[in-house]
Amino acid sequence: MPELPEVETIRRTLAVHIKDLKINDITLLWPSAVCGWQDKAFAELVIGRRILELDRRGKYLLIRLDEGMTLIAHMRMTGRLNYYADHKEPEKHTHVVFTLERGEVHFSDLRKFGRIQAIPTSLCVKESSLGKLGPEPLEAEFTAAVLKDRLGKKKVSLKAALLDQHVLAGLGNIYADESLFLAGISPKRRADSLSEEETLKLHAVIRTVLQAGIDAQGTSFRDYRDANGEKGWFEQDLQVYGRGGEPCKVCGQTLERLRLAGRTTVYCPECQK
Repeated sequence: MPELPEVETIRRTLAVHIKDLKINDITLLWPSAVCGWQDKAFAELVIGRRILELDRRGKYLLIRLDEGMTLIAHMRMTGRLNYYADHKEPEKHTHVVFTLERGEVHFSDLRKFGRIQAIPTSLCVKESSLGKLGPEPLEAEFTAAVLKDRLGKKKVSLKAALLDQHVLAGLGNIYADESLFLAGISPKRRADSLSEEETLKLHAVIRTVLQAGIDAQGTSFRDYRDANGEKGWFEQDLQVYGRGGEPCKVCGQTLERLRLAGRTTVYCPECQK
C-alpha cells in the first residue's frame, strides 16, 4: 500500500505534468472507482475545471481544482496515477482516464480498492476521511510531546498505534517497522508504556525514515510506481520490513515475524526491546 513517501512522490511527479492544465474529458471504464458529490455526477463536477495545485494529507492525494472543487484520491493497496504525454490505450486495470489540455492521467487499480472522490474544497476536512486524520509527521507541529500524548491514550501494541491513522497520518506497515527498528523498540510494547527518552527517539526516527523514503522516491515491492511509471529505490535501505527469517544487519540475530493489528510485523528480538 502506498504510504506517505509514495503518495508524496506521486504528488511531486504528477504536479510537474498537470498543474495549470484543464480537464477536457473523463472516461469512466469502471464508474465505481469515482464518487460525485450529492446529486451531481463525478464527470459533471470535474470536466472543464483547471488543476490549480496538488497537495497531500497522510496517504491521500488532493488535486485542487478551480471553482472550489477538490479530488481526493486514495490509492489503497494497488492504486496508481500515471501521466502520459500522448494518448494511450487504457490497460486492463485502468478505471478512469482524465483527458487534459495536454496529455492524459490514468487511474488504475488491480484490486479495485482505490477511489477518487470529488468534493467541495471547503468541505474536505469536515465531510471526508481527512477530518479524522492525526498530525502530519513531517510538519513542525508534530513534536515529541504530541507523539507521547497520542500514544499515551492507546492501550494497544505500539505497532497497532502507529498504523492507526487517527494517531498519526501517513505511516503504514513499511515505515512503522523501519521506525521501530531504528528506535530500538519492540513493536509488541504497549503504546502507552514508552518513556520520555524512548518517545524522543521514536519521534526523531519516524521523521528520518519518512524523509529517507521520500528522497528515495518510495518503496517498490510490487505495484507502486510514481506518476512517470518509475519505481522507488528505498527497498535497498530496508532493515527489517520484508526480511523475516533473515539475519539482522546490525547484530546478526534472526529477524522474527509476528502478526500485529492484522499486519505482518518483522523485528529484531535483540535490537528491539
